[in-house]
Amino acid sequence: MSESLGTWIDGISGDVVPADDRGLQYGDGLFETILVRANRPRFLDAHLTRLSQGLASLGIQFSAFEALRADIASACAKAPALAILKIVITRGSAQRRGYAPSGTETARRIVSLWPTSLPEHAEMGVALRVARLRVPESSPLAGIKHLNRLENVLAAAEEPGAAFESLMLDMRGRVVSGTMSNVFIVKSGMLLTPPVDRAGVAGVLRGIVLREAGHLALAVRQQALTFYELLNADEVFITNVRIGVVPVRSVGEHSFGMNPVSLQLRAHIESLDA
Repeated sequence: MSESLGTWIDGISGDVVPADDRGLQYGDGLFETILVRANRPRFLDAHLTRLSQGLASLGIQFSAFEALRADIASACAKAPALAILKIVITRGSAQRRGYAPSGTETARRIVSLWPTSLPEHAEMGVALRVARLRVPESSPLAGIKHLNRLENVLAAAEEPGAAFESLMLDMRGRVVSGTMSNVFIVKSGMLLTPPVDRAGVAGVLRGIVLREAGHLALAVRQQALTFYELLNADEVFITNVRIGVVPVRSVGEHSFGMNPVSLQLRAHIESLDA
């Protein structure tokens, strides 16, 4: 298991959080996972925008974005050539017992730096399995990268075999996401990806793909996808900020052929100066 390269709590080096922190007690908070390459946090503005939107959705008052940016800059200056920066914002220490916050909590920020590596030969494609766990069809927290990720934890804990990632479906068998990735298919030149208004997370790299597809003259649409539609796609690929755009060569026993669109997108996004 890799060890943290450093952790800072409200700007102070340390790794101890009070036992009454609502992030620990209830998962009352959010997190961001950012790839740091050559001491630069990739897509930082997109991450902070999503973080701000999530804080507003959860009603967490957080006014320390300037201090957070300073924490990020300090951590990135200490990073190796490739690293992961994790940001956690919790509602802070509980001011009373029970689920309901008092409204007087002070949000807590936690920044940690971790070594990472990229999957070898990712451009050759990876294998997916289908998780047994099914995701509820609608959640008021859909799209938000909140701290309550037990469904993903349980799906990822299933025996993965040789699979790189586990595909998560909802109760009707529609595609939601991977445990740590968003999913796209390519059909007749069109990029299709499940919406995140009922389940799943609005991944930062998912957003970058939606934004950049037009620069490559690729049509893109968010729509519900059945597992059957995924198996009958021309290409399938997964995305997250650490691995980028990664083609899928198989889902279970079903194999896919060449992945020209996936590889075009992968090369384009890797070249972005962000």
